[in-house]
Amino acid sequence: MLIRVPPPHPIRSSQITSERVYADRRRLVAQLGLSAVALLTGCGKSEPTAAASPAADVTKSGQAGGGALAELTIARRSEQAGGEVVTPFSDSSTYNNYYEFGTSKDEPARNAGTLRTRPWTVAVDGECEAPGSIGIEDILKLSALEERIYRFRCVEAWSMVVPWVGFALGDFLARFKPTSKARYVAFETLHDREQMPLARYAGFELPYVEGLRIDEAMHPLTLLSVGMYGRALPNQNGAPLRLIVPWKYGYKSIKSIMRVRFVENEPPTTWKKLEAREYGFYSNVNPDVSHPRWSQATERRLGELFKHKTLLYNGYPEVASLYAGMDPVKFH
Repeated sequence: MLIRVPPPHPIRSSQITSERVYADRRRLVAQLGLSAVALLTGCGKSEPTAAASPAADVTKSGQAGGGALAELTIARRSEQAGGEVVTPFSDSSTYNNYYEFGTSKDEPARNAGTLRTRPWTVAVDGECEAPGSIGIEDILKLSALEERIYRFRCVEAWSMVVPWVGFALGDFLARFKPTSKARYVAFETLHDREQMPLARYAGFELPYVEGLRIDEAMHPLTLLSVGMYGRALPNQNGAPLRLIVPWKYGYKSIKSIMRVRFVENEPPTTWKKLEAREYGFYSNVNPDVSHPRWSQATERRLGELFKHKTLLYNGYPEVASLYAGMDPVKFH
């Protein structure tokens, strides 16, 4: 049963955070306090607080067998979100899109415990000189793990700030020696009806497929992620291996990767096949290019009361050169 609590001020409903977060009065009061300080000082950003730190807010949601998330050994850390407050783990791990485990935001955290992340093997093939398969344990040994705090923007106009753990995707791909014909990289998610009994209701063809142009995949910002908040990925967040492409809408950052293919032509991706007008191949965050059904000029940060202005390329202008001369509307 949903109980709606009327707001104390005349704020539009689109500006109000979710009821679950609103009910957490301590977080609401803290956020209002931060907002008041920002207004008084003219500062638009706040430094992370202890409450947002990884160690302070880790739960066991979504893990097969109910076990705690394994801690990861992190060699380097970098803050790449402009000093914005890190979204609490309890929000980023329970408000997810993972249609194979349910089509509402709270279902994946409840249902993804059926996903078995060990053993896990990724096949790499296509236009490369050294195709092969590699297990997750060996993937974890390929490069030193680093933590990167990134903004993460969903096409649905909500967002979060997450300390992801992993290493550059380009380092992984280079090991398989892509040829000159490898102009794109396609990725596939696990498709297993036994582990994902709700997949039949996903509403699109499976397995889930996403893709990047090869220069996007090799860009140093593109992360092959194995964890978040200093620990292994929860199942609902894409365990054991997912992409993070921080300047694109979140559906480009495919979860639970089982296959990687180097291809010559643009791969047919899941959401573009379903509705190309709404979910293009490039899907770069751009406040000036609206979704056909809503504006992208602002976004709602999970756990916060007021909206943020959306930043071009989600605040990562160093990728702009990848799209020089391309029409952002035509090539959305």
